[in-house]
Amino acid sequence: MDLKSAISKLGLKADELLAEYQRISSVLLRMGLSEYEARGYVALVALGSGTASLVAEIAQIPRTSAYKVMKSLEAKGFAQAKPGRPRSFAPTDPSEVAARAVADIRESFEKISSVKNILSERGVPQLVYTVMGRERVVDKIGEMLDRTEHTFVLSSPSVTGLNRRLGKRFAAATSRGVRIKVVTSPFVKVPKGVEVVRREGLIATDVVSDGKAALLAAPDLSACGYTDNEALAAHLEDFLRIMSEKTR
Repeated sequence: MDLKSAISKLGLKADELLAEYQRISSVLLRMGLSEYEARGYVALVALGSGTASLVAEIAQIPRTSAYKVMKSLEAKGFAQAKPGRPRSFAPTDPSEVAARAVADIRESFEKISSVKNILSERGVPQLVYTVMGRERVVDKIGEMLDRTEHTFVLSSPSVTGLNRRLGKRFAAATSRGVRIKVVTSPFVKVPKGVEVVRREGLIATDVVSDGKAALLAAPDLSACGYTDNEALAAHLEDFLRIMSEKTR
């Protein structure tokens, strides 16, 4: 039984609800969930609770991936395991997920505001450039990686997609001795040879190269702010260092 069949059995308008399901799933993807995780969470909310196999059936995800998907949702704060056998899962209330996402986005903008205020007090020019479009943002991150000589810090829930695009450039950087630190969500695959810190609830993508250049991108990488102002970059690097240390 797929999601459409389940909706129909409840006597609801399947086409309207499926269209809404697609919209909700796209939002969850921008929040850092994979396609399977987004489907699994929506199905779990619809069910109220369920085993991994039932969620897989409703969400139309492979049964072989179902338990891993549910454990990943649990690690990211979108689900909780319930006691008993067989193991079942309950969804985190959508309002709680929304509140957490809003808090993370507010934190990012407060971070930007604090940098602006510090630099204004010091009389430092605010040289921040906007880059629009996912491809151009990813290319900019790759360009920063290519230019890095010593340290490269990346905090993002989208590391898997970035590694898919920039894998060779990550490898080239590590081979020339660049120390790469990645802060990302639990269970997310990272490039080989990097230092990794796991943190739940990541939304935005932050990058710092050699403490001299920095980038802060939207959750879906559709736009970013970039600066080669060392004061700005150093401030963001300090923030990322404190954030990663808190998770240990």
